[in-house]
Amino acid sequence: MKRSAPAAPDAASGALDRLGDFDEIIDVRSPAEFALDHIPGATSAPVLSNVERARIGTLHAADSAFAAKRAGAALVAANLARHLETLFSDRPRSWRPLVYCWRGGQRSGAMTEVFRRIGWRAEQLEGGYRAYRRRVVADLDQLPSGMIFHIVCGVTGSGKSRLLRALRRTGAQVLDLEELACHRGSVLGELPGQAQPSQKMFDSLVRSQLLAFDATRPVFVEAESKKIGVLQVPDALMTAMRASPCLRVDLGIEQRVALLKEEYAHFLGDSEALGAQLDCLTLLHGHARVAQWKALGQAHAWDDLVATLLAEHYDPAYLRGMARNYAGFGTAPVLPVAAADNAAFDAAARECLTLLGGDRATNLR
Repeated sequence: MKRSAPAAPDAASGALDRLGDFDEIIDVRSPAEFALDHIPGATSAPVLSNVERARIGTLHAADSAFAAKRAGAALVAANLARHLETLFSDRPRSWRPLVYCWRGGQRSGAMTEVFRRIGWRAEQLEGGYRAYRRRVVADLDQLPSGMIFHIVCGVTGSGKSRLLRALRRTGAQVLDLEELACHRGSVLGELPGQAQPSQKMFDSLVRSQLLAFDATRPVFVEAESKKIGVLQVPDALMTAMRASPCLRVDLGIEQRVALLKEEYAHFLGDSEALGAQLDCLTLLHGHARVAQWKALGQAHAWDDLVATLLAEHYDPAYLRGMARNYAGFGTAPVLPVAAADNAAFDAAARECLTLLGGDRATNLR
């Protein structure tokens, strides 16, 4: 598979071009550092816990570097021993891991040395996470301009995400930004029980997906605003998307209402939470209109509420935003979808590829 060319590496991060050569990527930073961002697919094997890392930092500031290193070494040794007895107990003799910490220093160096002494062909990532993060920023600035995007658009509830999933089932290349962001992209778009990743983690996930694509084939992506929840779409990707051809999904209003009731079912049993979210629209629509919407929710008049929100808020806002931001929206071919079920979207995905001329075509016609 031909992939988009990544940014040229600096001297300290050559292993970043060879991630696929390693059997496993090991992140030895603290759990908090790992949660903020990490190389996608990496295994977390902290040699210092969050509390231990803070304690060593305090000791370094209050006493000396020597005291901190001595205390840190004991903790690292204990944690390394625990990982060897548990997490890595079944790794074969031929195992070849890549190990990294914050800047390719003592934490990853200690684990790499122990692994090599055992006989594993371990390698330390020079420059550590900082080198990786520099690469992410550089790649996100360069990769989108070399890719072919087709923008899936359509008013709220028309099933854009469902079409993306159907296209993925056909083998087409799909970049689902809302899936990566854990958010549906609207004022009601928070997913129950799922926090959004950090901005850095989102960047890492987007970059990983872009690198996996064949740059000679189109990538289908939903039209998005600059922000998805609290996360920002990378600038170069946003620029490339807004200049790309569009395809407009068309689903009937009754089906749209049914689809939205299904996808936002968590609000149907919690009118109080729904009302709190609707309050965010007060500046746009005024207290009286928002009060009317909240009253429909409190009365459980869900069909009326959804249809009213679409007509009075979502559809006008969407159409204005698309006309302003996406150059191809006005001339986008329309893709009718017969129903809101998977079979209908699978049929629509096949029709989409026919309309496109196959998933290797470069322009919507």
